[in-house]
Amino acid sequence: MGEVARLNDYTLGDWQEFAQCRGRDPEIFYPQRGVPTASAKTLCRECPVKSECLEHALINEERFGIWGGLSERERKKLHRERRRKQQSSQFC
Repeated sequence: MGEVARLNDYTLGDWQEFAQCRGRDPEIFYPQRGVPTASAKTLCRECPVKSECLEHALINEERFGIWGGLSERERKKLHRERRRKQQSSQFC
């Protein structure tokens, strides 16, 4: 990864040590299509590094699973919204 990026109070990478999901069954965060994601999202809701996790997923274009409390579809929507906002601010 080379350079170290700061995300809130954690450096990129070591935030994972503080994640609520650490040591949990990964299947919770990678459910099969049609399986509810509520249990994963509940864990994420209380996670101290939720925003770092979400930023990691967005930066690395994670295609599967629940990251930062959002599904792939929700992350795509957020990414589009951020891109639109950034583009509109460039034209102002």
